[in-house]
Amino acid sequence: MPEITYGMVGGGPGAMIGPAHRRAVRLDGLASLKAGCFSRTPEKSKKYGAGLGLNKERCYGTCEEMADGEKSRKDGIDFVVVVTPNDTHYKICKTFLEAGIHVVCDKPLATDIQQAEELAELAARNNLLFMVTYTYTGNVTFKCMRDLIRQGEIGTIRTIMAEYPQGWLCNEKDDGGKQGAWRTDPAQSGRVNCLGDLGTHVENAVSAATGLKIRRVLAKLDVVVPGRKLDDNDQVLLEYDNGATGIYWTSQFAIGCDNSLRLRIYGSLGTLLWFQEESEQLILIKDDGIPRIIKRGYSAMTASAASYTRMPSGHPEGWLEAMGNLYDSFISCVKAKKEGNFREDMIDYPTIKDGLNGIRYIEACLKSQENGNTWIEL
Repeated sequence: MPEITYGMVGGGPGAMIGPAHRRAVRLDGLASLKAGCFSRTPEKSKKYGAGLGLNKERCYGTCEEMADGEKSRKDGIDFVVVVTPNDTHYKICKTFLEAGIHVVCDKPLATDIQQAEELAELAARNNLLFMVTYTYTGNVTFKCMRDLIRQGEIGTIRTIMAEYPQGWLCNEKDDGGKQGAWRTDPAQSGRVNCLGDLGTHVENAVSAATGLKIRRVLAKLDVVVPGRKLDDNDQVLLEYDNGATGIYWTSQFAIGCDNSLRLRIYGSLGTLLWFQEESEQLILIKDDGIPRIIKRGYSAMTASAASYTRMPSGHPEGWLEAMGNLYDSFISCVKAKKEGNFREDMIDYPTIKDGLNGIRYIEACLKSQENGNTWIEL
C-alpha cells in the first residue's frame, strides 16, 4: 500500500469533479484514500464513504470532525482534497491547515482576497503544502510550451490571445443540473461565475506558460442568458509587466464549444499555439512561417515535460493524466516533507500563490466592471 494517505471533502453523490480527482490520484498509485466527508448530510457522507471501502470510523459528518479525528490519529491522513462549491473553500481549507494537514483545493481558491490571503499566510506559517488544481498546466505539451518559452524559442513575448469558451449553459431553461446550479448561484459561487470557473484557468495557464505578470486589466463581464444572475461571458484586455498585451475571452453559452481552452502566444522570434482539446500536440511557428507540430511521445518534447509521459505516441493522454501529473508532483513533495528532504525546487504544481493571483485577477476585473470598464492596476 502507498505510504501517503489522503482524505476528501466533497465529491459525493452526483458529483463530477470529486471522482475525477480520486481517479487521477490512483493513476500512479502514490497515495490511497483513507477518510472523507463527502456530503453536507452526515448520513449521505457516511454511506458514500462506506461504498468507497473506507472504515466506518473515518467516514465523517463534518469537515471539523474529520480534521479533529485525523490529526489525532497516528495513521492520520497526510493531505486533504477539497472539491466543494466556492463559498465553502475558505472554511474547509482553514480547518485543515489549522490541523496541520496539507491541502489540495479546486479553484478558485476563495471568494474574496481577504480569505485567500489568510489561507496563504496560514499555510506559510504552518509550513504546509497547498496545491490549487489548475489541471491544464499538467499536460505534457503544456509543460513543453512553458519550457520552450523559458529557453527563448519565441523570443520576447509581444501579445497573447487566450480563450476558454464552453456551451453547456446556453439554454435559459436549463441551469446545467447539479454542476450548473451552484455555479450560477451567487450564494455558492460568489460574485462571479464564468470568470471564476473559466477565467481563472485562463489567467493561470498564461501565467504558468509565460511567467509574465499582469500589470493592469480592463474587463467587461456580461450576464447574457435570460434569468442568470452572474456573468456568463467575459472579455478582458490586459497589459503585462514586460509591455506585452493580451486579450482573454471566456463564455458558457458558446454553442459548439465543449472545453475549448486555447492559447496563442506571439513573440519576436515565433509563435506557440496550444489547444486543450488537441493536447497531444503543440504548434511552433518560427519567422519562416512554417508550422512545426511537436507531438507528445517524440524526442522534440523537452526532457522535463517528457518525464511526465505515461504512454507512447499514438496512445492519447488527456485531462485525467494532466491532473494525475499535478498529483504526482504534489504527493512527491508531501512524501519529501514527511521524510525531511523537501526542497522548494521540487514543486511542479500550481501553489497557493497561484490561487491567490487568481483571486487578485477576479477582484481587479470586478473593479474594472464596477468602474465602467476602466483600466485597473493589479
